[in-house]
Amino acid sequence: MTPTTPPPSAPRPIRTAATLVVLRDGPEGLEVLMLRRAEKANDQNSGASVFPGGMVDAHDRLLHPLCAGLDDAAASARLGLPEGGLDFHAAAIRECFEEAGLLLANDAQGRPVELLALTSGELDAMRAAAERSTDALLALCAERGWCLAVDRIAYFSHWLTPPGMPRRFDTRFFAAAMPAGQDVRPDGRETVEHLWLKPADAVSPERGLKLLNVTRRVLEHLATFARVDDFMAHARALRRIPLTMPRLADGPQGRRPVNMEEPAYDEIGHLDPDGQGGGRYALEAGLVTPLSARVLRVVHESGLNSFLIGGTEGWALINRAPGDAAHEAALRAAAPGPVRWVLSADAAPQSLDLGGATLQVLGAQRFLLAEERMLFTEDATTPAPETDQIVEWIVPARGFMHRPASALAD
Repeated sequence: MTPTTPPPSAPRPIRTAATLVVLRDGPEGLEVLMLRRAEKANDQNSGASVFPGGMVDAHDRLLHPLCAGLDDAAASARLGLPEGGLDFHAAAIRECFEEAGLLLANDAQGRPVELLALTSGELDAMRAAAERSTDALLALCAERGWCLAVDRIAYFSHWLTPPGMPRRFDTRFFAAAMPAGQDVRPDGRETVEHLWLKPADAVSPERGLKLLNVTRRVLEHLATFARVDDFMAHARALRRIPLTMPRLADGPQGRRPVNMEEPAYDEIGHLDPDGQGGGRYALEAGLVTPLSARVLRVVHESGLNSFLIGGTEGWALINRAPGDAAHEAALRAAAPGPVRWVLSADAAPQSLDLGGATLQVLGAQRFLLAEERMLFTEDATTPAPETDQIVEWIVPARGFMHRPASALAD
């Protein structure tokens, strides 16, 4: 069983987006607003329960004069951008109004706007105008003396859709408390239903919500907070918000996103950086994986990894299950060329010229392929100090290859 990688396709454009997670305090603690998206063909989010949000519009920059409490320089610094950070804040508020009927805004006296004070006709007209164009929302707010309350939303997370997805988004996540004097009203087209749920209930299998990976991860994070004020204080105190980008991989449960803390993540990024297929999140018995042009990994039924390492002069076999004749036969059959060396885990220190590649037997069950900067070890620990500077990959006897701590620090 050998994974195959399809030929690369043209990179898909990445679109910028903003999401606003709306929170309130319920009888049993923090609750989050979930919207159910309408069922649509060719939409990867069809029918999913999501937070309000959408793409940043080029015209969102026109909303800057209406943004209260934060200028573009401060917003951009918060998001780690040279400019345009206020676009994301404005887009988050605009999208929340369009999809959920909630508007984070202040009136001319600086008081929070209460949309329930408007007639239903006035509110419908405002939402219809906002959906038509950002310019229309700008004119309506200016007419009423309203400003977007960007200082009432807090940036807390940054996600990039995995390579290989049909549509990719670079999304900034913001949070805000549910504004007083307003009701949630899904637009009936993009969003068709809303729910207020405790985050733990939203991710519960019993609830049965269709959740995107990023939505689930945000909900799991929210579930660790008891009150809205607790989470908002946490979000505002964050000093560094790293980019999170899952990767797609295949396995027994089909293709799914693999998150950055999962053991397979580094290896998937190395073998399939563009998400074309070939990465795995599970290592099944008999799986043959090319880790490079010089290295094949073969998984034994016990979960132990054996390796074929080769060059123009032949291939070396590191057999972690030497007592299994069938496994050794499978290893030899998988070799792209003649197997000239069979190495046990306790082989004596030596250097093997494989032809264009040098395999150093270091002893203590360690082997170093110098050209690939791969250290084959008994476990997944960081390499010893004497090899630390030249090792880019740890390849353990069980599990996935990964970068050493020193490489990650660089």
